[in-house]
Amino acid sequence: MRVLVVDDERLARKELINLLNQNQNIEVLGEAANVDDAKEKIESLQPDVLFLDIQMPEKTGFDLLEELDHVPLVVFITAYDEFALQAFQVNALDYLLKPIEPERLTETLKKLEKKLEELKKEEETSEDTPKSKLSLNDQVFVKDGDKCWFVKLSNVRLFESDGNYIKVYFENNKPMIHKSLNALDERLDEKSFFRASRKHIINLSWVETIEPWFNGGLVVTLKGGERIEVSRRQAARFKDLMSL
Repeated sequence: MRVLVVDDERLARKELINLLNQNQNIEVLGEAANVDDAKEKIESLQPDVLFLDIQMPEKTGFDLLEELDHVPLVVFITAYDEFALQAFQVNALDYLLKPIEPERLTETLKKLEKKLEELKKEEETSEDTPKSKLSLNDQVFVKDGDKCWFVKLSNVRLFESDGNYIKVYFENNKPMIHKSLNALDERLDEKSFFRASRKHIINLSWVETIEPWFNGGLVVTLKGGERIEVSRRQAARFKDLMSL
């Protein structure tokens, strides 16, 4: 289990790292004191797990997660238990209150081991996805006002451009993220996601029906009920992907 510890308090980082180093199955890749440093290390080291402080100066732990394309498993650590409810709203894997008790950390590590084993099995079934691309098994972090989610990409049926934001369709939610559709399109696995038009990227596994449309285009209806036009230029490629 490859771990990165992110906390602005040096003593808190050292305390947690000492506890983690007592476990033979854990490799602590490093530590970070702020969001910018953490982002750089996450992108270069690719940890399996983040032990992440929520409250940090300038940018919070939530801000860090919003900036990441690929989000590892997350365990929140904080001294403020009023954040506990919010942390569980975002369905983080676990939540540790400072000062961290060794017994509580042991419980968390067991959860992590189980989750990583599940993810490993899922990855083995999709080995043809390039490592640089985001696959259906990856998760993204979405924050909209006071609500936050870790969303598995397999559950996202549609990305819709809205100005400088993207609307993310999953379950009954449509929160906005501050990203461009072009940048997102470059990161998504093209075997699973299709750029239907200038405004839309659809999850191919959510396609329910396909109908001919004007001028050689198509209309795709998703299982969530959305009807998306596929331009004539994209229709031929779409048909190839769907083996029509």
